[in-house]
This record gives sequence, structure tokens and C-alpha cells, in this order.
Amino acid sequence: MVKAVINIKEETNRILNIIKAKYGLKDKSSAIDKLVEEYVKNVMEPSLKPEKKKLNNPGNNYPQEKMKVHYVG
Repeated sequence: MVKAVINIKEETNRILNIIKAKYGLKDKSSAIDKLVEEYVKNVMEPSLKPEKKKLNNPGNNYPQEKMKVHYVG
């Protein structure tokens, strides 16, 4: 997890509070995560989306995910 101090507009703050309340999230960080998740799912071009690859970990019964990002340029 990355910690960040950000400056946002008052309107952005209100929108984050709406998202937080709508989805029952615990804090604004979770609201930002939800906003980005929805953006990636519904808006981002497929060529820019992170690709998840499942890896099997022999010492663990749970699959791990590896993110692969494709850059266009």
C-alpha cells in the first residue's frame, strides 16, 4: 500500500463522501480505490488496462495474481 497526501477540490471531497456512503466504505481511500476500479472497468481503453495473470504458489493453496501493464507509445 502507498501513502499519499493529496490536495483536492471541495467538490471532489463531496463526491468522495457520496461514493463512500453509497458503497458503505470505511474511508476516502477506499472511495478512491472504488472510483479507480470503476474507471478501469468502464472507461479505460482495453490496451491500457492492467492484465492479471494467476500464478500458483506451491506453498499456498490460494492463487496469487501478478499485474502486467501494457504501455502504448
